[in-house]
Amino acid sequence: MGYRVKLDIFEGPFDLLLYLIRKHEVDIYDIPIHHITQQFLEYLDLMKMLDLEIAGEFIEMVAILMNIKARMLLPKSVFADENDIDDPRTELVERLLEYKKFKEAAREMSEFEEKRRHLFARQYIFQPPETKEISTEVYLQNVSLFD
Repeated sequence: MGYRVKLDIFEGPFDLLLYLIRKHEVDIYDIPIHHITQQFLEYLDLMKMLDLEIAGEFIEMVAILMNIKARMLLPKSVFADENDIDDPRTELVERLLEYKKFKEAAREMSEFEEKRRHLFARQYIFQPPETKEISTEVYLQNVSLFD
C-alpha cells in the first residue's frame, strides 16, 4: 500500500493524485504542496523507519510538483530566455508514463512469482541403466584352436 494524501479536494493514493493532475482532472493550482509534505513527514514518523528509496522518490515528485506550480504561477516572459518553453507538465507526464511501465512490470513479475510459488519440481536423480554381466566361461568352453 502506497502513501495516501488527504486534502480538501482529494483523498487517496499519491500515485492517483499525480495521475489526475496529468489528466487535468485536478488543477495544479489547488494542490497545497506544504500539506502533502507535512502529511508525508507525519507518515514517516508513524512508520518509525526511514526507507530512503521511498523518501527519495517522494521528495523528487514533490520537487517536480513545486517546479510545475512555480512555472504555472510565474508569467511566461520569465521563461522566455530559457530553452525550455514547453509546458512544464510534460516532464511530469513522461515520468508518470515511465513509472507506469515499471509498476506494470513489477506487477507482472509479482504474478509470475505467485504462480511459481505453488509449483514444486521433482528432483532428478540420475541412475545409469543396469548392465548385465556376461559370463565368458560359457562361450570359451566349446572353443578350440581349430574352430
